[in-house]
Amino acid sequence: GIFKQHFGGNARGWDRDKVVIIPDHYIFTADRMANRNVDILRQFVAEQNLPHFYDVGTERYKGVCHIALPEEGHTRPGEVLLGTDSHTCTAGAFGEFATGIGNTDAGFVLGTGKLWVKVPATMRFVFEGRLPPWLMAKDLILAVIGDIGCDGATYQAMEFDGEGVYSLNIEERMTLCNMVIEAGGKNGVIAPDQVTLDYVNARNKRKLPYEVVRSDPGARYIFEKVYDVRQLQPVVAKPHSPDNRAFVREVQGTPLDRAYIGSCTGGKLTDFVAAARILKDRAVKIDTFVVPATSEVAQGLKTQKVGGTTLEEVFLASGAKIGPPSCAACLGGPSDTFGRLNAPIRCISTTNRNFPGRMGHKEAQVFLASPLTVAASALTGVITDPREYVA
Repeated sequence: GIFKQHFGGNARGWDRDKVVIIPDHYIFTADRMANRNVDILRQFVAEQNLPHFYDVGTERYKGVCHIALPEEGHTRPGEVLLGTDSHTCTAGAFGEFATGIGNTDAGFVLGTGKLWVKVPATMRFVFEGRLPPWLMAKDLILAVIGDIGCDGATYQAMEFDGEGVYSLNIEERMTLCNMVIEAGGKNGVIAPDQVTLDYVNARNKRKLPYEVVRSDPGARYIFEKVYDVRQLQPVVAKPHSPDNRAFVREVQGTPLDRAYIGSCTGGKLTDFVAAARILKDRAVKIDTFVVPATSEVAQGLKTQKVGGTTLEEVFLASGAKIGPPSCAACLGGPSDTFGRLNAPIRCISTTNRNFPGRMGHKEAQVFLASPLTVAASALTGVITDPREYVA
């Protein structure tokens, strides 16, 4: 609508090869309005003859855009990625400038290939040491947000550095960058290393060139904070804000009704491997929903093994329910959305936001946590420190 309104009904986008369309919100539902939105997308794609369309209900369907984009080779160091979702910042893990924009801006970019952006100042967060086995990137970013608040990085770039960052695999780095928006950040970024380049090169099917960009030696930052990861503990964000941080031990024993493992933040293969290591040969005590972020991750549940058992087998044997790859209940959605909180219940989740109504019912309470903490809590039915299960 906005694109045609400003550029004309017969206008063509500036470069169809640089436009990627991935339906992921409100897609597995009988809701007519949600389905109509996808139909409008299909019509626009056909009109523009866009090649990079990953339509739901087809073999090309991928799942959550923020994970599917790098899987399909659409993220490369040194590039600019603009997306119509606030968690577009996830792609900063690949050393590019990635940020969310609104529909009006997106229409302008489609027509011109340009957008006015103020260059943000940069905050630097250094994590020294290697993570102990009971910590994950989700604990690190929740610690940061708890320290600076949900507006502590407003329109700032958040750069992550240190051994604690570069010892993480690429999926965990994505978790760090994914949640900078919960601190108000304009973008998150991690300078590329060989781990980054190996991933990008393996996925760069079209062999598109790119240029690695790093901060200048001696660069000045508007703010710097150093963490010793060996001194950090598992944390949660209590209702109803991602900056409402507490150590897990401080809220341990809080009764729960549901556990949810999924989303662009916590629905990657690494997240499910972590959860499966705790759930293997054990049974959950509360409703537990598992939602792979993408079709590739969903396939990984069938092939990746923990102790000789596939992740899918581990989850099903534990009593968890597995849904189709999508955003699902992370942002509520229609009442038939898989895992949605349709009652004022208490949930612990690997997702990224816990504002009132975010996952469904406006009186539901959502605790944000790492996959390890969520899995441990699913077994007991109360908030549980993962150190009880992870040596």
